[in-house]
Amino acid sequence: MSRNNRNTRLPPYIHAAALDFLEFLHETKRLGITDRARIQEIYNSEFKLRERDGIRDPKFSSVLYALRQSSKARVSGNGRVYLCRNGRVVLRDQWWRPRNRQQSSNRGSPLHCNDPEVSSSSTPSAPGPVGGVRARRKLAEEILNKLKKDRSEFVADKNGVHISSETEMVDGKVCFCVEREEVYEQKLFVENRGTDSVYFTYYSPLHWIHCFMFKDPERVTRSNPLHLSPGDTYEIKVKFHAEHVGFYRVTVAFEFKPSMQPSSKPFHIVRFIEAEFRTQLAAELAPVECYRHPKVNSVQAVNFTVDEGMQPEGLAINHLKNEVLLLQYKCPSYINDLTTFLKNCSRASSSHLQDIKSLLESPLSFHNYAERFQMLLYLEESQMHVDIESYNKEDVTMKKDTFSKKLLVLKVPGVTENRPSVLRGDHLLLTKSRDLHLQYVTKYKGYVHRVELDQLKLGFSSRFLASFIDDMKFRVEFTVNRLLIRLQHRAVQLAVEHKLEEVLFPTGSNSMTMRVELSLRLFDRSLEQNYEQYTAVCNIVAGVSRPAPYLVFGPPGTGKTVTMVEAIKQVEKSDADVRILVCAPSNSAADQLCEKLLQHVDSYKVYRMYACSRDPELVPLDLQNSCNLKGEMYEFPSKEELMEYTILVTTVCTAGRLVTGGLPVGHFTHIFVDEAGHAVESEAIIGIAGLLRAETGQLVLAGDPKQLGPILRSPLAIKYGLGLSLLARLMTKNPLYQKGETGFNTRYVTKLLRNYRSHKSILKIPNEMFYDGELQPFADEFSTSLYCNWEHLPKRGFPVIFHGVPGKDERESNSPSFFNTSEIVVVVSYLKKLLLSQAKKGIAKISPRDIGIITPYRKQVEKLRKAIRTCDKELKAYRSIEELKVGSVEEFQGQERRVIIVSTVRSTNEYIKIDKDFNIGFLNNEKRFNVAMTRARSLLIVVGNPIILSSDSTWSRFIEYCTVEGGYTGLNRAIVEGTEEVVARLTALSIQKEAEVDTVNTEESAVQQYVNPEWRNDE
Repeated sequence: MSRNNRNTRLPPYIHAAALDFLEFLHETKRLGITDRARIQEIYNSEFKLRERDGIRDPKFSSVLYALRQSSKARVSGNGRVYLCRNGRVVLRDQWWRPRNRQQSSNRGSPLHCNDPEVSSSSTPSAPGPVGGVRARRKLAEEILNKLKKDRSEFVADKNGVHISSETEMVDGKVCFCVEREEVYEQKLFVENRGTDSVYFTYYSPLHWIHCFMFKDPERVTRSNPLHLSPGDTYEIKVKFHAEHVGFYRVTVAFEFKPSMQPSSKPFHIVRFIEAEFRTQLAAELAPVECYRHPKVNSVQAVNFTVDEGMQPEGLAINHLKNEVLLLQYKCPSYINDLTTFLKNCSRASSSHLQDIKSLLESPLSFHNYAERFQMLLYLEESQMHVDIESYNKEDVTMKKDTFSKKLLVLKVPGVTENRPSVLRGDHLLLTKSRDLHLQYVTKYKGYVHRVELDQLKLGFSSRFLASFIDDMKFRVEFTVNRLLIRLQHRAVQLAVEHKLEEVLFPTGSNSMTMRVELSLRLFDRSLEQNYEQYTAVCNIVAGVSRPAPYLVFGPPGTGKTVTMVEAIKQVEKSDADVRILVCAPSNSAADQLCEKLLQHVDSYKVYRMYACSRDPELVPLDLQNSCNLKGEMYEFPSKEELMEYTILVTTVCTAGRLVTGGLPVGHFTHIFVDEAGHAVESEAIIGIAGLLRAETGQLVLAGDPKQLGPILRSPLAIKYGLGLSLLARLMTKNPLYQKGETGFNTRYVTKLLRNYRSHKSILKIPNEMFYDGELQPFADEFSTSLYCNWEHLPKRGFPVIFHGVPGKDERESNSPSFFNTSEIVVVVSYLKKLLLSQAKKGIAKISPRDIGIITPYRKQVEKLRKAIRTCDKELKAYRSIEELKVGSVEEFQGQERRVIIVSTVRSTNEYIKIDKDFNIGFLNNEKRFNVAMTRARSLLIVVGNPIILSSDSTWSRFIEYCTVEGGYTGLNRAIVEGTEEVVARLTALSIQKEAEVDTVNTEESAVQQYVNPEWRNDE
């Protein structure tokens, strides 16, 4: 294991203890000792807190190792230890004394840390037996241990002592905001409201502080206590100064005694101080109102009738007759009971539910293939119906369409972003608001005739239109388009019926003896210089894996789509009788494949078939002569006509139309599925099951199992394996596709190794962490080095920035999704530096469309867009600023930008459990990290809280990499280093009440609540 790897994996408490020990040696003026044995003796006998004190400090060897790795200690060849004298900013608390020798004898009158005559270079003399870092550490442990039993004991005033502040204090916490980089002063008041005198003996932060300074006139310490008579008030000044925007917190303990007799027991009061240094932009983006739990959806009327609406005419000209039945596959009545049973893990009320649970817990096999997948699909659909309800609207109005009296117009903000997805031909259900209280209601079905920006044109029955009047109010219910779910149900059934076991569970020979002569002349000659791409193409053409699928494992930027396209062209050229089906999960990916194919394949051989719901305006001009769009309408040719084409290109969903249309099994000799990792297995096989013959057909899958898979909503479907794509399952569970001592067996899989996208510094960490360090930077050096001399880089030549920000997770209204205004301020600052400093000092011009901003939470996306398009005057006026994409990691998968800015958001330990439990956010999610870090070509900027992110080993390694290479900036880690352990313990005790983790009382999925991803609209 390398030294760097070991360093990043050291537990935070070891770093904390090491730095505290260094501070202790500094306090006691023993930093000059170089004898290791003597230093170890001091550590063990004077510093180390024993287990009986409520803490177990690490061994001396671990502490010394941590100091060496953080460049705060050096060990010479003869074993001497040389400690850094200024490696850490020293905490100057009540016990510190100045270096001035004239004052060194006056031990009863310590000079406080905030006195102007004390310079930053002052060195303290030895504190008393209970002074300095030892006292702070021990007091922190004592209080934290007691807090486990009763938090309110320490927050509450007691024994007549009352601690208040100039500003309002709520539950022991005082908050204030500073909008300028200047020293801000806040006063705390210690008041004796009791009838007896007390002694104020001590106060101290419980953990390492920076930005805060405390000053009191009498310089209270345990050796200099303050007598407070009844009615006395004592003032303590808190000074705050920060250089970087963000939230800064400190927990302060105050100690009192009824008397100074040795038998008198002290009591403590704890106060929390939170300061925010913010800009005007952060103020504009602050929560509009306090967060409140979302309301549970109101109970729907059980008894209702549906008034059928008017369907749109002329959706398609259909010559493709239905020959293979597509059933409804409606969710069984017991699905809600099953969901409850699986969530609560209680005893099943029936043996049937227990049998289903056993089925879901059993390994996937061809024997249980259809039954298991269908149950998973039922669970997912059940959650989809719940999630879609979050878009339902109350008391909305409609207006009559100005162009057609038969249509009504409904405004639906968000529909342009597929939140929710509404396609032509879908339907909504509307209920008159005035009828909602009735026992029996009528729901009016409105069919979608057109989707125009944020409004829908709906067709209702003539009966409804006759009763419609302006300003009539309705409840609107959105519905799930079930076509994709139904196609998946049929696909898993057909896979079994057509005996595709050797395709889905291949058991071929693992021998690598089948070698192919590499003699093809490629259309893209550059691929001949890439051994892996060339090998993949030749093996696919030769069909060496048949009947097993051939996999093209394509890490980011390695050209897997180019490889697939070349293989398709070579297969078409090699045999006039081949018939090829080319699929991808999305229309955009399918369009890209088709456009590349038409560069070398005769257009009469290629046919792009769209679903009738596809917006005609989204069909690329280059494809309009080679697809089924005829004017404003789609035409589906007959089965016989479709079978004449050599290459058909569709989405995986629309491939199901070919199955329904009766194209015979075995018609396609080759089926290619690009971006196969983005689709659940049951979706990927929609066009395979029912069209591919196992004995003669060749299936080729391309993708990357190390990147994000499909978006699913049901936590139960995810738990039981629906989120595992066919590509990922083969590569993780089938021996034929797993990496051996000599690499992958190229008879079944080729891993592409040359990265043509990113600067080598951007590629380094993902390469080492996820791709065994095998990726090779082959991107054009000129284009990837465009920002190597950017004036705002912390280090020239290293186009990676980690900008540390001590932000705060916030929520507003009834949205549980998170946002972080401090990070938004920093992101906007970088954006302005990029766009408003065009072509300066040799930096190339950049347009908004060349920049991408990635963040994991929907609310952060919304706030960033508001900041860019509304709040900032310069940016909102910038030309084509609307082309700058702000979105989630999932929305950027498969894309790239010259510059990527990542806002991680998370700044509170309390919410890490939410991220982990529900697989949201960046923490504990290597795939989301991998995708975000590999989108940039020339410049990667990451904005986040280094302390919180470092709790995750993946992020810790990235931050350490940026630090070592000189790319770290922002929050000075040196002055907060060592806080992690105490912060984590404070968090575990829920010491900051307002940040306690809540459980939202709703059945919506976590992904819907926090991320609100786009709903699928690719058919």
